[in-house]
Amino acid sequence: MGNVTDRQMRSAPQSQDKWFSETLIYRHGSLVGRVTPSGERLFYYRYVNSKSKQINYPIGTYLLSDGGMSVDAAKVEARKLAELHKSGIKDIREYLEEQARKAHEAEIEAERQKQAEAAAERARLEAERRELDARKTVSDLFDQWRRVKLRDHKDGGKEVIRIFQKDVLPEIGHLYATNISKAHITQITDKQMERGTKRLANRTFTLLRQMFRFAIAREITNDDPTMHLEKADIAGADTERDRGLTEDEIKDLAKQLPDAGLLKTTELAVWIALSTCCRIGELSKAKWEHIDLEKGQWFIPASNSKNKEPHTIILSQFAASCFERLKELSDSPVWCYPNRDGDEPLSSKSITKQLKDRQRQPDDARFKGRSKLQSALLLSGGSWTPHDLRRTGATLMVALGVIPEVAERCLNHVEEDKVKRTYQRHRYEPEMREAWQRLGQRLDILVNQDENKVVTIKRA
Repeated sequence: MGNVTDRQMRSAPQSQDKWFSETLIYRHGSLVGRVTPSGERLFYYRYVNSKSKQINYPIGTYLLSDGGMSVDAAKVEARKLAELHKSGIKDIREYLEEQARKAHEAEIEAERQKQAEAAAERARLEAERRELDARKTVSDLFDQWRRVKLRDHKDGGKEVIRIFQKDVLPEIGHLYATNISKAHITQITDKQMERGTKRLANRTFTLLRQMFRFAIAREITNDDPTMHLEKADIAGADTERDRGLTEDEIKDLAKQLPDAGLLKTTELAVWIALSTCCRIGELSKAKWEHIDLEKGQWFIPASNSKNKEPHTIILSQFAASCFERLKELSDSPVWCYPNRDGDEPLSSKSITKQLKDRQRQPDDARFKGRSKLQSALLLSGGSWTPHDLRRTGATLMVALGVIPEVAERCLNHVEEDKVKRTYQRHRYEPEMREAWQRLGQRLDILVNQDENKVVTIKRA
């Protein structure tokens, strides 16, 4: 049994199964050559396994013209296997199959890990893309908030849009919503406070809080920059206004209005608001089709009322005469108070501004030149607003003996007690009619009659 040679492997006939054996390699096996009856020329590593059984383990195919390995290459592979056998591994086949299995499993695990890492990277890139896509400026956030939420406002969000366009968006509109801090919020409200607009500063703060909570709910941002701020940090808590005109002030107002340089329609708005206890916005949106002077009624539809509840006001003779004079002055067949073009109602702010501009202190340089009559409507109790007229009318009713619950109904206030609202169904219509009549009669005395005949009533 000589060494396996290239000549043996190449020239051996294929008529029979021919084996060629080499001497032991490290005494732990040998290289074996074989020519099969079909002509194949093969190399094997021959060793004895742990069961004392001789095994021929295939190494490869002899190199002819179509590839394979040479005898020298086969010897190298045989020596590698002999080294394994020498190290104590008795079953080469089993060991190599186990190693192959482990290698295969490692390849599978490596591929799985590779795919998992690739998937994680894709997810990370996608998350970054979504984050960049979702990253909105404050202007973008405001536009989304306006479309979703402000449309439910009574004015369609016009006032909120005005506040943001004037004070908010010029300051932070270009910044990303995720980058807004408390400092940005107070920067806006501090400038408003410098203008002396405390209520506006608190209102703006409330609106910003609503917008950022909207953003958190939609995962536009994770932080609310207003979270650790309170109104006390902005402008202090709003104080509840309780201004009401006294009877002496009503008499003074009757004397001062004609010389205040107001539109006659605005003068009438003062007396209508006082005698009906309406909101000035309800009056500015009133239509002539809702005024029935024959029946002495004014119907306020739900769309015009603040609480979305329809309301019918019984017009006293005093209030009806104001509407009659207003109709004589009106050139609109639709609106009691039309705008300049006549196609829409007048803004309630127009009436409020006319009255406010005539209640400035004479020495207030900020308003110098705005109106020659800037203090024409100042009263002894200080400045007043159209809403104060509504409060004054209700107060007069109670002073004239009207029970507070009826006065509240005349204001179109809804009963807050759910039980009372559910079970007490009396609508107080006769009592409300009487309340408005008493108020109108008292105003007629205060406004139109000789001052010497006026007897001041005590407040209830």
